[in-house]
Amino acid sequence: MACGVHAEYGKVIPKDNFMEAAMTAAAVRPVAIKIDEDTKARVKRLAEARHRTSHWLMREAITQYVEREEKREAFRQDTLKAWEAYRTTGLHVSADEADAWLAQLEEGNDTEPPACHV
Repeated sequence: MACGVHAEYGKVIPKDNFMEAAMTAAAVRPVAIKIDEDTKARVKRLAEARHRTSHWLMREAITQYVEREEKREAFRQDTLKAWEAYRTTGLHVSADEADAWLAQLEEGNDTEPPACHV
């Protein structure tokens, strides 16, 4: 079993529990959420099937959701910046140029992307 050493406490913690132990050592504050009974029962069944606690499952779900949504928001912000840059400069690559470049990449050719133009 892979292990990590938790330096603060000087003990070996199994890798599966290492992240959980690190979160416990950090400033973790309880938060209450309201969920309907059906969802609560579903979480409990899934947690039991995974040999985890409902608490762990909900924390994991929230963590994954936040990470995914942060990536989506970063992509959205990049898109808005690209749109504004296009509106300001007019520089672009046509769909045909982009498709031709992507086809080259699919064939295994490491080619430079097409140059932007007005």
